Amino acid sequence: MKALILALLATAFLSSCASRPTPQAESLPSVVKVQAATPQEGLDALTAGNRRFVQNEMRGQDYHQQIDKTKNGQKPYAVVLSCLDSRVPVEIVFDQGIGELFVARVAGNIENDDILGSMEFGTAAMGAKLIVVLGHTKCGAVKGACNNVKLGHLTGLLKKIEPAAAQAKKEIPNFNPESYEHVDHASELNVKLTVERIRKKSKIIRDLEAQGKVRLVGAMYDISSGKVEFLPDQTVNASK
Repeated sequence: MKALILALLATAFLSSCASRPTPQAESLPSVVKVQAATPQEGLDALTAGNRRFVQNEMRGQDYHQQIDKTKNGQKPYAVVLSCLDSRVPVEIVFDQGIGELFVARVAGNIENDDILGSMEFGTAAMGAKLIVVLGHTKCGAVKGACNNVKLGHLTGLLKKIEPAAAQAKKEIPNFNPESYEHVDHASELNVKLTVERIRKKSKIIRDLEAQGKVRLVGAMYDISSGKVEFLPDQTVNASK
């Protein structure tokens, strides 16, 4: 009798589990779609996605469905220039799936002609509404620039970060390149300087911004909390 009762309880439990949809299944997006018709809507979508990530309430991704939906074309709504750092997986921290973002990654999230061309392709040719330069805390590339590191091809890359390092050293008395608080300040300056140089170097992006078709913003990702803070619109003198 005891064995029969246990068997009946087990059957009832398994039946209940089978009939109850998982939270992930309930939250899977049904289609891949353009989430932004305007630059502000793009910024709102990224902000909301990062909020879901921080709160561990991500919407869930059906990658196979997304592959099928994007196999004949793409329409990402934002371009993100991020650091190479493995702790900053862009689509994940913004809770985005296949076909929603253009992502360029390079140590120190600095621009070059190839990345500028990619941004122009993403916006002028493909219709993305937003460009984000995403720096992060405890950035090894920025720390290397602050320490005047010389190493093969890395030397030339770090040279592009040196203006931010030099500005941080001017702004912080007794600047210590071993202090991540000081290095993080340099990282934020590096983001602002990169935004400034993108505007200066790309007439296409500058004109799209002036027309209100595209917005270019800087942001910092905190690798300790997962939170992205978008920086206020402001510029830093890139000649410093």
